[in-house]
Amino acid sequence: MGGVAKATTRHRCLDCGATTVRWVGRCPSCGEWNSLVAESALDPLVQAVDALDLASPVPLASVDPLAAAAVPTGVAEFDRVLSGGLVPGSVTLLGGEPGIGKSTLLLQVLRSRAAGGGRVLLVSAEESAHQVRLRAERLGPVPPSLLVLAATELEAVAAALATAEPVLVVVDSVQAVSAGSAAEAGAPGGPPGTVGQVRAVADRLVSLAKRQGVSVVLVGHVTKDGGLAGPRTLEHLVDTVLAFEGDRHHSLRLLRAVKHRFGPTGELGLFEMGDQGLAAVANPGRLLLGDRLTGVPGGIVLPAVEGRRTLVVELQALVTPMAQAQPKRSVVGLDGGRLAMVLAVLARHSGLPTVAVDVFASVAGGVRVLEPAADLALALAVASAVAGVPLPADAAAVGEVGLAGEVRQVTALVRRLEECARLGFRRIVVPRSAPAGPEGVELVRVDTVGDALTAFGLSGTGHGEPDGPGPCPGAGSRPGTIAP
Repeated sequence: MGGVAKATTRHRCLDCGATTVRWVGRCPSCGEWNSLVAESALDPLVQAVDALDLASPVPLASVDPLAAAAVPTGVAEFDRVLSGGLVPGSVTLLGGEPGIGKSTLLLQVLRSRAAGGGRVLLVSAEESAHQVRLRAERLGPVPPSLLVLAATELEAVAAALATAEPVLVVVDSVQAVSAGSAAEAGAPGGPPGTVGQVRAVADRLVSLAKRQGVSVVLVGHVTKDGGLAGPRTLEHLVDTVLAFEGDRHHSLRLLRAVKHRFGPTGELGLFEMGDQGLAAVANPGRLLLGDRLTGVPGGIVLPAVEGRRTLVVELQALVTPMAQAQPKRSVVGLDGGRLAMVLAVLARHSGLPTVAVDVFASVAGGVRVLEPAADLALALAVASAVAGVPLPADAAAVGEVGLAGEVRQVTALVRRLEECARLGFRRIVVPRSAPAGPEGVELVRVDTVGDALTAFGLSGTGHGEPDGPGPCPGAGSRPGTIAP
């Protein structure tokens, strides 16, 4: 029997690139759901790439590095994270939880950039122009060169870029823009926000940014886990991925670069949310330690490192009798797994009764500290809460705790000590291998967690030794007291 073979339409996964002969709900290669798209739907993207001018190889030494120089936006903390500002022709993806202040931050960036010269465009796909104007009024005067386009069609956005010729474009948000309906030839199916639509919109905007030399910032939604929603290839398409974080119940906001092709990703931007928008935080210690209550058991200061900045935060612990059949472990801003490990080390190597009690631990101020350097401070805070003995007000602690109870070295310790000294903390518990501290700071060097507890008269045995003259903290006149 003869016949004509039918053309087979393959489906490609937008996350891993694997292909299948038929559509399935879950990619058999990477396991991602609803990520398979018919390759025919990708034809417009292929045609767009083919339409670009073919480039010829050139000597790398002849490429001008200043051609990709960053242009400052005028928002200091935003420019700090981006190593100076936005590069013309670059595409930046900003993600964050709803209500955290993404739109407010970018509106301030647009206002500042427009005030410094140049036409800027805000594509508002989720709010009307009147809503944007009301929010802009709260931030201050609106420059005449700040344009707004309330549209959800990609073609309208492309036409606005061609006619207005802006130097900076913000699309809020990429999940709300449509690349065309399913009825149109070659358009990816599904409503805005689906995998095919987001992929097509981002690809077209990247192409327009490179061709016209305009800086584009895309606002992206996040999932329940805090990751950027949409296909994983969305992060690979853009040049920079920024994360805007913070607790909506606190005023502190943190801006960090997860990916940056034009500079390092170690910088951290700090903002404080107020009635008139976001303001740069010049002194984080004032915001994080301003309401600290001293003389209360369970509290100690920790110098945490976020990127290239050191944040001195207060770590608090509360221990209560077990209220249910199973002990409760609750953390806010900390790693719950590391709390469980620290409690096990305290019970095994220091004899503290941490097994049959409820333990609550948190970082005050809405900051998240997930690094192992918080282990030693967490152990001291829990021990202080168990013993009911407050730690000295000028004391701090930093160090990683091992399963054998040893205290290990941590990164950027010199910067941590210098920031503690600047804020007036004079007694710092550190690993024995720690380098010398700043002038006027007493380092209490310890080998184990038991040494640290003994140094403050809490529990265990050890031989913590302070650097320089003066009594060891915890050498009070009676057991369980702290030297003034």
